[in-house]
Amino acid sequence: MSTPSNSDIEVLPNLPSLDLVETRAFYQDVLGFDQIIYEDTSTLILRRDNWEIHFWHCSNKEICENSSLYVRGGGIDMLYEEFSSKNLATDGKSQPRLSSFQIRPWNMKEFYIHDPHGNLLKFGRIPDSADTE
Repeated sequence: MSTPSNSDIEVLPNLPSLDLVETRAFYQDVLGFDQIIYEDTSTLILRRDNWEIHFWHCSNKEICENSSLYVRGGGIDMLYEEFSSKNLATDGKSQPRLSSFQIRPWNMKEFYIHDPHGNLLKFGRIPDSADTE
């Protein structure tokens, strides 16, 4: 990851976690975050390539279940293939879980993952002609 200049603006999601150790294990082992930027008993910062997610310890499950982030770009198909090969539930009942990868009514091709605490990770891209054939 390149160092941002003084004029660059970055947006970094800050998600709640019921258990930072469990969060670290899931994001590293399943989602491929390979760098721990910072970790203590109340904060965890992880990085994968040029994405960085901050987590804060939270004891309220409802907050986690009502939090989300959106990742958009051209590499989403490769991420879906990668995450599909992991041990993610697709039954819609278990955590973590992986949705299908499909065009949604708002004309974005998307898939979703719920992490072990209920945070919703949304991944999408603009559909191309191959998606509609």
